Amino acid sequence: MASAAEQLAANLNWSAFSKSTELKKRIWFTLGALIVYRLGTYIPVPGVDPSILADIFRQNAGGVLGMFDMFAGGALGRMTIFALNIMPYISASIIIQLMTTVSPTLEQLKKEGEQGRKKINQYTRYLTVLIATVQAWGIAVGLESMTGSSGAAVPDPGMFFRLTAVITLVGGTMFLMWLGEQITQRGIGNGISLIIFAGIVAGLPSAIAGTLELGRTGAISALVIVAIIVLAIAVIAFIVFVERAQRRVLIQYPKRQVGMKVMEGQSSHLPLKINTAGVIPPIFASSLLLMPLSVAQFTTGVDAPAWLTTATALLGRGQPLYIALYIGLIVFFAFFYTAVVFNPEDTADNLKKHGGFIPGIRPGKNTANHLDFILTRLTVIGAAYLAFVCILPELLIAEWSVPFYFGGTSLLIVVTVTMDTVAQIQSHMLAHQYEGLIKKSKLRGRRR
Repeated sequence: MASAAEQLAANLNWSAFSKSTELKKRIWFTLGALIVYRLGTYIPVPGVDPSILADIFRQNAGGVLGMFDMFAGGALGRMTIFALNIMPYISASIIIQLMTTVSPTLEQLKKEGEQGRKKINQYTRYLTVLIATVQAWGIAVGLESMTGSSGAAVPDPGMFFRLTAVITLVGGTMFLMWLGEQITQRGIGNGISLIIFAGIVAGLPSAIAGTLELGRTGAISALVIVAIIVLAIAVIAFIVFVERAQRRVLIQYPKRQVGMKVMEGQSSHLPLKINTAGVIPPIFASSLLLMPLSVAQFTTGVDAPAWLTTATALLGRGQPLYIALYIGLIVFFAFFYTAVVFNPEDTADNLKKHGGFIPGIRPGKNTANHLDFILTRLTVIGAAYLAFVCILPELLIAEWSVPFYFGGTSLLIVVTVTMDTVAQIQSHMLAHQYEGLIKKSKLRGRRR
């Protein structure tokens, strides 16, 4: 009986998908935008010798640069126009959101609705240009000091190369920011998350091939490879379980009189996810850590100050300071972003306006405090879950030199973005089904 019902639902969903032209357009637009992004990761920055740079990067890709290159979809290792990826925009978004909580002007703009949101987005774009310019200049200066076995990475260094590299890298970041916004508005899913998702997925085949090659040469035993595969499957199952887990708060609605009828009291549930912040905390934490460290590694040459070399070494892959900062940033952004997306006071006010209440809790401030208490406990569990999953790559790399793609951070992003995109596709199909039912009911009403 259950299988027949599932088959019927699948047939209805497929029927809705085949008839929904808007959904098809959105999916094709998303795929086309991601293809444009992937093509851009192969357009090199002018003035850089790609073969020498690839040789240099191959020797240093095991550290922070390798992890940043994973998020950039290989664009950093090839030093293409999208080498900075979308990370400057994410850093700018973090700074603007943090400033919103302390700046009365930005807080007022946030409360102004759509108009205020547009102004905040404009400020975020300006800050993105500033951050990307600083980071691009650091990378350009660092590239000039890089030399491989067959020569320098930049054959003709100088101010012209620096300006060209800065303009190219900043332009690539701004284009990706615009592309992500277009995917969010005209496509399916969150555009920024999908760009990072596409970069990670594009490197999976080479990562799998590299791991199998390590097994063939004897660098990793077959038992370890099997253990890695089993662990990856277990991590995926764990991520799906936690992302779907929620605390359902019972909401009661009293009896109401509508005209001459008395409506019976109803009950519903307010679902609170364990991981309300989703994949945002790891992305934010990675952005704040990886981009400055990558620029620092590019600029640590012969003339680099001693403190910069020491800081880069202390914040290297698997170092205690790096792990501590990474965990701390994940926990901070888990609480911060949860506070941004869910306001207990607003939820309590909305329940009070519609006559709803939590059994045993007074409406108003007591309800807000109760929801805040529940959400704080859930966020503690969610932050611990995110920190545990994201630290797995460091342990695997330090012990067996496993590629970043099999770590918890990449799997978390891939699984979460996939679940979110599928959920949006299902909601579009459901909306199309409702539209079809409404049209049929109107036609029947006219015939009568």
